[in-house]
Amino acid sequence: MIRVMLAEDMHMVRGALVALLNLEPDIEVVAEVANGNDILPTARQHRPTVAIIDIDLPGKDGLTAVSELQEVMPDIQTLILTGLSRPGNLRRALSAKVTGFMLKDAPAAQLADAIRNVAAGRRVVDSQLAMAAWDSAECPLTAREIEVLRLTADGLQAVDIAGRLFLSVGTVRNYLTTIISKLAARNRVDAIRIARDSGWL
Repeated sequence: MIRVMLAEDMHMVRGALVALLNLEPDIEVVAEVANGNDILPTARQHRPTVAIIDIDLPGKDGLTAVSELQEVMPDIQTLILTGLSRPGNLRRALSAKVTGFMLKDAPAAQLADAIRNVAAGRRVVDSQLAMAAWDSAECPLTAREIEVLRLTADGLQAVDIAGRLFLSVGTVRNYLTTIISKLAARNRVDAIRIARDSGWL
């Protein structure tokens, strides 16, 4: 029996997935959570074979939670679900060494097959997502620039970012100017939108 933990914050979606997966003779949903912060403690308690994790969760986002889960419980296979076909998300997921990556609107039978493959240690990537990632541009931002932009997206001002990253305020402003230039954005808000739409944040 493949033991599944499901992390999905939308109650109706989570309920539907649980109901569909429990119809499969070899799959049992043993735990469900709605917040990324609950993934690791719940996994420790229930020891699932596969963790199915929504990429956009309150608390810790899905990819951050996956990284933590793999560090502490590397025997658990991970399958990321996303509602948006953002190529950058697939790249981030592969960097986080997830076993599978699928769109939420995939047919139930396809999801069940993906769970079986992931449980067996085989990598599964939705073909639509793979093609989108193949055709898309690489992220032009450095890891530090992404960090600065992420904190800006969280609502922090340059002085707050400087304090958190141990940088001068001038350096943070320089980073933001470079980010806006690299993304050909009109301003910080536009840069955040571009980066999010591309799956780089």
